[in-house]
Amino acid sequence: MSALVTGTAERERPPARKQASGRTSATSAHADPTKAMPGDAAPGLRGTRRLVAVATVLAAMALVVLDAAIANVALPTIAQALHVTPAMSVLVITAYQTGLVMALLACAGLGESLGYRRVFTAGVAVFAGASALCALSPSLSWLVAARFLQGLGGAAVMALGVALLRFTVPRRQMSAAISWNALAVALSSAAGPAIGAAVLSVASWPWLFAVNLPLGVVVLFASRALPRVAGTNRPLDMRSVALNAGAFASLVMGAELLSRHPLQAAARLAFAAVLFVALIRREAPKDSPLIPLDLLRRGAFRISVLASVLCFSGVAAGMVALPFYLQHGLGQSAWETGLHMTPWPLTVAVAAPLAGRLSNRISTAWLCAAGGVLLAIGLGTAALWPLHGDVAKLMPMTMLAGLGFGLFNVPNNRTMFLSAPRERSAAAGGMQGTARLMGQTAGALIMTLLFAMTSVDAAPRIGLAIAALLTLTAGLVSTLHFNAEPDAPGIEERSRRRISGP
Repeated sequence: MSALVTGTAERERPPARKQASGRTSATSAHADPTKAMPGDAAPGLRGTRRLVAVATVLAAMALVVLDAAIANVALPTIAQALHVTPAMSVLVITAYQTGLVMALLACAGLGESLGYRRVFTAGVAVFAGASALCALSPSLSWLVAARFLQGLGGAAVMALGVALLRFTVPRRQMSAAISWNALAVALSSAAGPAIGAAVLSVASWPWLFAVNLPLGVVVLFASRALPRVAGTNRPLDMRSVALNAGAFASLVMGAELLSRHPLQAAARLAFAAVLFVALIRREAPKDSPLIPLDLLRRGAFRISVLASVLCFSGVAAGMVALPFYLQHGLGQSAWETGLHMTPWPLTVAVAAPLAGRLSNRISTAWLCAAGGVLLAIGLGTAALWPLHGDVAKLMPMTMLAGLGFGLFNVPNNRTMFLSAPRERSAAAGGMQGTARLMGQTAGALIMTLLFAMTSVDAAPRIGLAIAALLTLTAGLVSTLHFNAEPDAPGIEERSRRRISGP
């Protein structure tokens, strides 16, 4: 590996020289392939190093997703082992999602400043170390704290993973790269329940987190093959970072307190709103703001972000509801629960490459709308269909949901990334991850509120019904692309024309 990387490695490039206006000059940007504008034909890495770099990014993404999938299916077991209520056990998910959403935009900004590879690798190291702490946690409080630290490390992986792929593969393969990423995520989600159930059948729950360590070591070793994208050396505005972290933390904590302490929740949500306003006002005048207001002004990017939040809210609520529905409502064991949940992500894995090919030919609006409708039908029938103890009837419903998610997610992410300039890939990745994690956190919080307000038998089916409504809304929002993005394959070309002129 070392010889391979050394033989083909690119030297760290100094940041492009700035003009008086503070923007990168056209000459220096075109002279440096790793700093090319969206219209440039940047070749990415070559040969074996490209394969190793792609595999490294996908493995790191799989590491982060696998851990979340394992934790989802293990919630009932963790609740029983640590003698806590189902509502309290969901904190294991919420803490992880909170750490992620608080740090995503900061990690994106840090990657632009220090270099993508350096921050990405540091995130993998933090994630692996926190996994060891999770395995050693003696109580729910310790486990929640370790999961929060895991989220901080995972944020660097999520924010910079696809951005690194954009500098690894040629532009013509970017749609395929997004499909590969979706495939890796889906296969990890598919393997997670089965791995979690298998581990729980022979060992205690701490081993669910210990399985991350070998893959983490491999990713750290292989990360030397990743492209050296030069940082700008622009200092990170720590006041903005603090505002960002405080706003998202207050938002999550306020939502979590809604059912138990409504007055405290209202105060935290109001405080979150104040912090968000202060953050936006502070960042608005900047050319490269921490919260990517420059990208959110683009119609296609903005619509994709909103649709992503809605879709992932529904998917997360469904993925948390299903284990409780299967175990408490249908009497399945942890192992059987894992097996019955596996068809959903496996169908996503089959649909993702298909969606990648279709996204080059069919408008994002059509694909995402169709995906949202299929997701809603799958989740809605799972909530309402009378199974009468026949669990096998649930599998076609979850497979339909998986097909819908695959058709939605790949073109939606493709639109989000290709509507952003290449030099803002980290910001696009941070915003994509933030949208995904905001949705996932909202889905977990919805289930927390349902468990607190209703019985453990009723909450999962209500959650599945709410998930169906959210995913249907995501599909409807995606139809706005008909106005914002009439020609899906031409997004990046239109971006180039806006930047470089006719």
